[in-house]
Amino acid sequence: MKLNLTKPLVIFDLETTGLDLVKDRIIQISYIKVCPNGEEIRGNEIINPEIPIPPFITQLTGISNEDVKGKPTFKQIASHLNQLFIGCDFGGYNSNHFDIPLLAEEFLRAGIDFDFSKCKLIDACTIFKKMEGRNLAAAYKFYCGRKMEEDFEAHRADQDTEATYRVLMGELDKYAPGANEDKEKVLENNMEKLAEFSKTNNNVDFAGRIVWAEMKDSKGNPLLDPDGNPRMVEVFNFGKHKGVPVSDVLHIDPGYYSWILAGDFTYNTKQVLTRIRLREAKLNG
Repeated sequence: MKLNLTKPLVIFDLETTGLDLVKDRIIQISYIKVCPNGEEIRGNEIINPEIPIPPFITQLTGISNEDVKGKPTFKQIASHLNQLFIGCDFGGYNSNHFDIPLLAEEFLRAGIDFDFSKCKLIDACTIFKKMEGRNLAAAYKFYCGRKMEEDFEAHRADQDTEATYRVLMGELDKYAPGANEDKEKVLENNMEKLAEFSKTNNNVDFAGRIVWAEMKDSKGNPLLDPDGNPRMVEVFNFGKHKGVPVSDVLHIDPGYYSWILAGDFTYNTKQVLTRIRLREAKLNG
């Protein structure tokens, strides 16, 4: 199976100091950049998070505070990764829920405005759960026919990245049109459709502070676009303006924008809100 690509696909995995998008940091990033011509570019970096690595993370990943001494910080390699990842789509295992949001945070902390909204985000975990419902080890056994521990060392980003790549290829083989008797279990080798299938929420920002909602008229009926699809608008998903279009809040309560920018929100939430604010200023200017 060869991926049907129109632009490069970066399959990647992170190991981190924890699961908090605001406070935790990357300690390892591994990636396979698959190009449309079939070329594969692999990379694996141990990163100094500049904060202590908790003992349970060291026990889980095998990466200790001693291991990251003298290693580059994310900020030091961010420019290189930015250049390598520009124009790419992204794939991973549970990446839409954690790895992509945290990578976006790290880029923004490094002063790089990497726009993931222009990328197709393909999550092999979501595909697997929708099709079968298991974890990475079970996915590997199911799609690749071998036990993961026979081929890989657990909880290492480079190992998990390689396994995820093989699982994604196995998924496309198993669910290729005509390859499965169950006609409902069909996946096309198309990055746009795989990205759509990988979605599990209506989030505009990764943290879900802003979400997409259907626009409705005064009678509560959905407003439709020229193709007959519901028109969508960004609304706040928390606080006193929950359910209110972001564009309306920026007009009626402009201080709310400043409050969020100064608050304990993810950089990505602030980035998304700023883009909406700039868009609305341009439309109304």
